[in-house]
Amino acid sequence: MSLLRPMGQLLDKKISVSIGQYEAGDLILDYLKELGVEYVFGIPGGAIEPLYNALVRSSTDGGPKSITARHEAGAAFMADGYARETGKLGVCIATSGPGATNLITGIASSYMDRVPLLVITGQPSIDTFGGLAFQESSCSGIDIVAMFKYCTAYSSLVSHSDQLERKLIAAIAAALRHRRPVHLSIPTDIARSKHQRSFGQQLLPKHPINNAIDINAIEEFDRRLSQSISPVFVIGENCEGAIRDITQYCENNGVSLVATPQGKGLINPYYSKYYGVCGLAGHESAIDLLNSPKTDLIVIIGSSLDQQAACGWQPTNISSTNYIHIDCDPEHFCRSPYSTFNVLGNIKRTFGHLNKSMKPSYNQATRQKENNANVLAIKPLLIERRQIERRKKNIPTCTIKEFRIGERRKNSANSKPLHRNFKLIDESKYLEDSSPIKPQRLMYELSHRTKHNTCFLSDIGSSYLWAIHYLNPYHDIDGPNKRYLHMAMGLASMAWSIGAAIGIALASPKKPVVCIVGDGALLMSGHEITVAVEHKLPIIYIVLNDEAYGMVKHGQKMAGAELTSTNLPAVNFANYAHSIGAKGITAKSLQDFMSVDFATLSKAHTPTLIDVHIDVTEAPPLSSRLKMLTSCQN
Repeated sequence: MSLLRPMGQLLDKKISVSIGQYEAGDLILDYLKELGVEYVFGIPGGAIEPLYNALVRSSTDGGPKSITARHEAGAAFMADGYARETGKLGVCIATSGPGATNLITGIASSYMDRVPLLVITGQPSIDTFGGLAFQESSCSGIDIVAMFKYCTAYSSLVSHSDQLERKLIAAIAAALRHRRPVHLSIPTDIARSKHQRSFGQQLLPKHPINNAIDINAIEEFDRRLSQSISPVFVIGENCEGAIRDITQYCENNGVSLVATPQGKGLINPYYSKYYGVCGLAGHESAIDLLNSPKTDLIVIIGSSLDQQAACGWQPTNISSTNYIHIDCDPEHFCRSPYSTFNVLGNIKRTFGHLNKSMKPSYNQATRQKENNANVLAIKPLLIERRQIERRKKNIPTCTIKEFRIGERRKNSANSKPLHRNFKLIDESKYLEDSSPIKPQRLMYELSHRTKHNTCFLSDIGSSYLWAIHYLNPYHDIDGPNKRYLHMAMGLASMAWSIGAAIGIALASPKKPVVCIVGDGALLMSGHEITVAVEHKLPIIYIVLNDEAYGMVKHGQKMAGAELTSTNLPAVNFANYAHSIGAKGITAKSLQDFMSVDFATLSKAHTPTLIDVHIDVTEAPPLSSRLKMLTSCQN
């Protein structure tokens, strides 16, 4: 039976249909409530006012609530963070004209990072189009629908009230199917008109769904891997939710793992088969492993293979027949031209199928032979088992030890060291006690002194370079915190993390959230922290204060360019935090930072801003990777 039966037809008793009259906003919010959406992020204005009126009614009826941002781009970033954390649809709204255009950077950022958002902008009444109406953004003015077409999977003007519900359903379906933002522009006269819901409930899934797998391709992949001596898996951003299945397969088959920068936050850095990050600001161990002549099979899993992921290594040093790409997104295959075999399908189900259909171990096979007297079935299994054991012996042993600081964590006691397989650039600075604090040491302290389920966000610039290389908190694979590090690397929008942290904190109020951000980004969008103050969110903002646009400054030095336009004024960010109602802490030395009680701050009823004066002479891993970047550009 179709769920798309109109009113007037006989409906199944399990499908209830509202028979009341709605305004456009009520109808939209009714659908969002069914999808489990809790918040709508935006800024009010004349053309979007009908939707805000509906939000007042919705919030008293258990539906989505309004979260007022300070800039429309901040609203988009908050919706982005909420969608990342929940897997649900993020929703942001704005008025016409500049309200709508202010959204564009945030929406483009989500588009590049494949985050599903519903974007709704207001519009003056249709009868005023072409008459220079106030803040007109129609096809006769600043055509906002056309602008959004380049950064959404769906952008449309609702030009008649009868279109509203159909276009809303089409937009939401496109967002969930493509994992991209979608946009509706709704004129005020249509927003105020009455609508009757025509479609049944439970019409749309609450999350993106794509469970299809290719059994034949999976079995061919397994066959090819069984012939490999030294395979390496590269974990990308689309592996979220599948890490436990992937690591189980690696354990059973003796496979080493590395991660792209976007995939870094999915894996416990102390996992025994993990050798660090490849790509931008990565680890030599990971890049050397991929470039090693002993590596005879590279398997890319769930990675877009953008420039930051492939930086410093290319699969040209091995035969193209030994390069496989597994992904749920066929678009990613266009960036793996060296692969002659691709596996398209849901990654979690792909590896779940592999684990369930694994051939029995040697002892199990022997028992089967004794029971069934089937000698011929055993011989290939013996060969396969020897191959797996050979791989396991070839995997390097753990070399670097670290001791945790602070609370006892699962599977790790204070008296026992954590082992990791990758060495850091300037390893000694990771534990250096000098002041001002070394950024390397700052990342160490954040890794070891925060709770094990802490969610980190790192902003574009030096912040994310330091985090990619040096931030290594203990992390339960596929545990309650499925991703410990979030970064917006697609468009690399500056100050994204400030708003995204708010969306994540609203979505998971009990999860500690730490946002690592540069002083330049904070000066750009620090006003959004007042939203965290308003909603009593205990987000901890770590400001890397070097009085400069650090990544640009060090990039200019590295390139031999003129050193210009990168300096920033000295700002007391702790005082700024106090002035907006947040808690402010200044850390000019390692001792200052060591006195911070993260456990207490993460349970507070207000955000905390820690102004960390870092050693400005320390260049982020970008400059230490000059050879890698040069090879990437070539």
